Amino acid sequence: MCMAQAAGWMTAEDEKRISAEITRESPRLRSFVRRRVADAADAEDILQDVFFELVESYRLPRPVEEVGAWLFRVARNRITDFFRKKRPLAFADLGAHAEDDDPTDIAELLPSADAGPEAAYARGVLLEELDAALAELPREQREVFVAHEIEGRSFKDLAAERGESINTLLSRKRYAVLHLRSRLADIYDEFIDRGE
Repeated sequence: MCMAQAAGWMTAEDEKRISAEITRESPRLRSFVRRRVADAADAEDILQDVFFELVESYRLPRPVEEVGAWLFRVARNRITDFFRKKRPLAFADLGAHAEDDDPTDIAELLPSADAGPEAAYARGVLLEELDAALAELPREQREVFVAHEIEGRSFKDLAAERGESINTLLSRKRYAVLHLRSRLADIYDEFIDRGE
């Protein structure tokens, strides 16, 4: 259903209010979406979806308060939906090689920084979440995970350097991976599952 069809049930006053909101917020909203979505056609589709939701909101029993803020919130949600459909990463595989000495390159799980603004946005969000999740780990677990997964160091070298057994390091990394998988499941779901 297009906006014109949806507008058939509205009062003239509702149409004027919606038109005024769209006219006032459109430039800022378009700029907001374009900074995050490189393709102009995709950005325009997202923008039209946002405006369609504004029209649909007039069917609700209670009107939307603070329309400008509401429009930006809807735009952020539509951008997130757009990224989900692109399936940017598979955090379920994070640390899949926890028991061997072949590190998983986390950079391979993240969207490429060279893949455009959409990927850069998704990468930034995911790196922030990963950083926050790593900060929650006990120091020993975090250090082993970072050294092995991010720096690509072997357990053998780490054991020799720290004077600890490989099994101790493997155990610490295993607990780190379990925490990260659990902690990052929400962000994974946010970017992936709803888009399927």
